[in-house]
Amino acid sequence: MLVVDDDGANRKVVATILGGEGFEVAEAADAFLALDRLDRFHPHAVILDIKMPGMDGLGLLRDWRARGLEVPVIILTGHGDEFTASHCLAAGADAFLDKPPQRAELLLAVQNAVARGKLLEENRTLKEELRYPPLLGSSAAMEKLREDIARVAPARATVLIVGESGTGKELVARRIHELSPRAEKPFIRVNCAAIPEELIESELFGHEKGAFTGAVRRQIGKFVQADGGTIFLDEVGDMSARTQAKVLRVLQDGEVEPVGAGEVRRVDVRVIAATNKDLEKEVAAGRFREDLYFRLSVVVLRTPPLREHPEDIPELVSYFTAQACQEYNRHCKKWSPEALEQLARYPWPGNVRELKNLVERVVIMDLAETITAVDLPSVSGRGQDPELAAVFAAPTLAEFHARAEREYLKRMLERHHWNVAATARAIKTPRSNLYKKIEAYKLRREE
Repeated sequence: MLVVDDDGANRKVVATILGGEGFEVAEAADAFLALDRLDRFHPHAVILDIKMPGMDGLGLLRDWRARGLEVPVIILTGHGDEFTASHCLAAGADAFLDKPPQRAELLLAVQNAVARGKLLEENRTLKEELRYPPLLGSSAAMEKLREDIARVAPARATVLIVGESGTGKELVARRIHELSPRAEKPFIRVNCAAIPEELIESELFGHEKGAFTGAVRRQIGKFVQADGGTIFLDEVGDMSARTQAKVLRVLQDGEVEPVGAGEVRRVDVRVIAATNKDLEKEVAAGRFREDLYFRLSVVVLRTPPLREHPEDIPELVSYFTAQACQEYNRHCKKWSPEALEQLARYPWPGNVRELKNLVERVVIMDLAETITAVDLPSVSGRGQDPELAAVFAAPTLAEFHARAEREYLKRMLERHHWNVAATARAIKTPRSNLYKKIEAYKLRREE
């Protein structure tokens, strides 16, 4: 639990009640300390006062909800009325209690909020697992990568992960964190290529309120959020020279200086970096600091491109198909041997990410139980599939449905060698209806 109240005596009363019931309690005297505690403490629920100096509780609640933070909030105030309560509940509060709270009423609200907070955390974990699949593959290349991860994970050493886009560099970083002594602490990811150069210092190191135009509140930097855990600097080769110098200071001294703070803060963070660039060439060209490169590359792991271990494709396809069928509510699908052979022959310039996207497209577009080679024109050597691209370029939902149905019928007819009766049976529609669709969509067999 996090208790946010400028009244120290009230904080102590609430903390004592909750502590006596076995809750772990952190305290904050104002909104800005609450932002810091929330980033570092990760509570299952928050008890929040309304009247506080600076940003009030309602403003803080709105700020959290605007940033997508779902932590359950109980409003506890001595200035309660029906109008205030309705505003708080509309802003996203879970409960509204008057000061001083009745012990039983407080405990009931907290128990409900914590239970909901734990459920939200479990849902987030499940979503992360769907987004970040396990490190799959039984090939020699993937077995070696897993062995290297197991060796390096327990150490504190900085790790540089190199490899082409789509080869799973973030999965490797997460696996290192999960196997390390820091596994229960935060794993914070920063995409250095996605943050504008003028904002990346603030994102990494934080800033004080008023440090620059637009800095309307204090921001906790990613390095501080990761204190005790791991920070993953993705696409580290895209950092500016100024930011590289500050990151080097963190690696050398363990010190972070928020923008506008004028003072440093010590942090205990393990750094894992990743890049698809050749950093040695970047150093030679003067675009990357040599001293930072040596600091980052204490241990170097390489994620192999998919074309180097095509024997893992069936396992990957099976996993991604089950995942996509569940996500898009499709019946479980199989892949024909010819389709898997065709996938193995394709060079996969986009690597595992491209394979995952292809599986999703096929699952979305093809309602047949078994996926065959005819469903895979984009990997047959004919280049990109213009028909499929046209489907996803539809300007409206109705047009998408029409284009998708046309493409689906065309592929099913091709699969059954344009035998209308066999196709109608396979897709479970009357033959007369299929004839009407063929005529409406002007479908013709290509000689």
